[in-house]
Amino acid sequence: MIPMTSVNSGKLREVSPDVAYYTNQIVNLVMIGKPGGKWVLVDAGMPKSGDEIIKIAAERYGDNNPPSAILLTHGHFDHVGSIVDLILEWRVPVYAHPMEVPFLTGEQAYPEPDTSVEGGMLAKISSYYPNEPVDIHEALQLLPPDGSVPELPDWQWVHVPGHSPGQVAFFRQSDRLLISADALITVKQDSMYRVLVQKEEVCGP
Repeated sequence: MIPMTSVNSGKLREVSPDVAYYTNQIVNLVMIGKPGGKWVLVDAGMPKSGDEIIKIAAERYGDNNPPSAILLTHGHFDHVGSIVDLILEWRVPVYAHPMEVPFLTGEQAYPEPDTSVEGGMLAKISSYYPNEPVDIHEALQLLPPDGSVPELPDWQWVHVPGHSPGQVAFFRQSDRLLISADALITVKQDSMYRVLVQKEEVCGP
C-alpha cells in the first residue's frame, strides 16, 4: 500500500453521459459506457483496490455486468495495481501496446525511478514505488495496429511514449475527449501538496 491519498479519492465524476472517472487514492481510472449498459474500463488503479473498484463499477453498471474489456494506458504500478484481482473477478481481455508487454508478462521490470527529476517531495520518495512487472499473459492482448480500440468503435488509441515505452492515450474525435494517461496531467506531480489537494493545472508527466 502507498500511504498517501488525495482529497478526491473515492469520488466518481462524469465527464460526459458515457464517460466517468473514479479517483483511487492518487490515480484516476476511467469507465466508458452509459450507466447500466455495456462498458469498458481504462486502467486498474492502485494495489489492493480490487474490491473497491468492483463495488464502484457495480454501482454504476449493475451487478453481474462486467466490462467488455480492460484497456491499459501503461503498466506502472498505479495503473495496474489491482489488475490481477479484476481479471480474476471479471474474466475479460486486457489490451495494451506491444511495447508494454514485457512489463505485463513478468519478463522485465521498469527502470528504477530517478529521484532527482524535478526535485519535489514525490520525486524524492519515488524510490519506494513498486517497479516490478505484473504477469497477466493469459488475459493480455495487443491493441490493434490500425489505432482502433476494441469494444469502442468511436475511439482511437495514440502512442504517447516517454513516461513509459508503450504508453497510449485514448481519443474520441466526436467530442474531442482525450484520456491522456500520464502524458498530460492536471496536477503538478512533483509537488506533494498539489497532489494531495488536487490543485488543477496542466502539466507534463
